[in-house]
Amino acid sequence: MKKYSYVGISFIILIFGIWFFPKIMDILEGDKINYDSRLNNSKELNFIKLNGKKKKVPEFVFQNQDNLFISNEDFLGKVFVVEFFFTSCPSICIEMNKNMKILDKEFGDRDDFGIASFTIDPEHDTPKVLKEYAEFLEVGSKNWHFLTGQVSDIYSLSNSGFNIFSSVNPEVAGGFEHQGFFALIDKEGYIRSRDDGFGTPLVYYLGIENENSKIQGTDMLKEDILKLLNDGI
Repeated sequence: MKKYSYVGISFIILIFGIWFFPKIMDILEGDKINYDSRLNNSKELNFIKLNGKKKKVPEFVFQNQDNLFISNEDFLGKVFVVEFFFTSCPSICIEMNKNMKILDKEFGDRDDFGIASFTIDPEHDTPKVLKEYAEFLEVGSKNWHFLTGQVSDIYSLSNSGFNIFSSVNPEVAGGFEHQGFFALIDKEGYIRSRDDGFGTPLVYYLGIENENSKIQGTDMLKEDILKLLNDGI
């Protein structure tokens, strides 16, 4: 009797495995698909909070490539993207600005969109140099401002205002080091982002290619800029 019992149990386990294992694989594959699409969700974007308060772009006034003074108030009512770069950068800046140009091409003709590119080498990057750089990039939009000013003000805005690291470092190529992030700001001046799929805000979008991701920072930004433009906030 025991022999037949073992055979019967084994048969039941085999049948259960044949039926249930594909179900497990479907669930796992489904989770994978859902995870890949989580960064592409349509829910409301996060506010970035510091000490429980929604983080807003600090006040600033800098000079652009056309010798015009541009402040944070000029961006109110606009969705805009921020980066920190320098014109003589031998590494990531060109890739960052090629990607930024994709955003400018997509939204640059809108009155409610803008781009603010702050140089971290203001002693070299005068309005004249920034104008030449904009022409080199073949920037067609009047809503993309390349901004320069006092060294201390720019580094304060970068490191404290946005918490995007930048620093003078003579030991690295180009003499400056910085993070290749883009920040997204809504029409009321609040920094916004999607989350990582697990409830944690990304905070910033990578401005260069990420080989480990199927969806790039620029792709995410195009979607999220459109959300903010359509939501009217």
